[in-house]
Amino acid sequence: MKRILIVGCGDVARRAIPWLVKRFRVFALVRRADAAAELRALGATPLLADLDDRRSLRRLAGVADAVLHFAPPPDRGSQDMRTARLAAALTRARSLPQRLIYISTTGVYGDCGGAAVSEVRPCRPQTDRARRRVDAETRLRRLGARNGMMVSVLRAPGIYAGDRLPLARLRRGEPVLCADEDVHTNHIHAEDLAHLACLALFRGRAGRVYNAVDDTCMKMGEYFDFAADFFGLPRPPRLPRRELATRLSPMALSFMSESRRLNNERIRRDLRVRLKYPTVREGFAAALNNSGGNV
Repeated sequence: MKRILIVGCGDVARRAIPWLVKRFRVFALVRRADAAAELRALGATPLLADLDDRRSLRRLAGVADAVLHFAPPPDRGSQDMRTARLAAALTRARSLPQRLIYISTTGVYGDCGGAAVSEVRPCRPQTDRARRRVDAETRLRRLGARNGMMVSVLRAPGIYAGDRLPLARLRRGEPVLCADEDVHTNHIHAEDLAHLACLALFRGRAGRVYNAVDDTCMKMGEYFDFAADFFGLPRPPRLPRRELATRLSPMALSFMSESRRLNNERIRRDLRVRLKYPTVREGFAAALNNSGGNV
């Protein structure tokens, strides 16, 4: 592998690029020319293209030996036509990528009633948002099987970092579920997710999915209570679900309708990862230290 193509250059990709550019020539797909300068400063070569514009993707054919696909699906529907267009563009060349890593979501499992969940559990998506992810996973794994391409999928839960903490929500006093209706939640630091994606390029197995989660074991309300206590903010009020339905948006409420405890044994066994932030405690402490105590 000499050339890497990154599709979806958000926060996680930007954390991966500094490590990648020391080892590969990195191309980064961007939709807007004004975003190119930042990626160029990180050492990547910007490619102007848009996953919603099939013709603009022709330049991607044959450009890379491996692909890191971090781009989100469209906002509507049950299919991810962005991934469909990307797959079509990649197969236009005689020389296909050898490897492709896709970051999906643990939402594909749906509500598991708080059960422990490994990667062998069937997908039961309950929202169109999750169905789009299942569609993307299926398309890419089929692409790999047809073309001898090593495709691995990282299923990520709630991604957090020093600049992605729930502090604004806590300051607004937004409520969470009461204890007897609370749901299990899962987490991964953005730095660790970027690291996992890079490891998967070398250690991921063909057609395999991985729960890209840390060791934190908390219910959602407990997580917000912990964050409030850690950063010296008031704990959020607890309300029953019927009352929350009148206070929160449907999307916010949907995250409080699914409960699962994700097993991360496979990333430790196959990817041999050593998480920098094994729980949110370490992640919060790093955020506090980096801010000088003024988060």
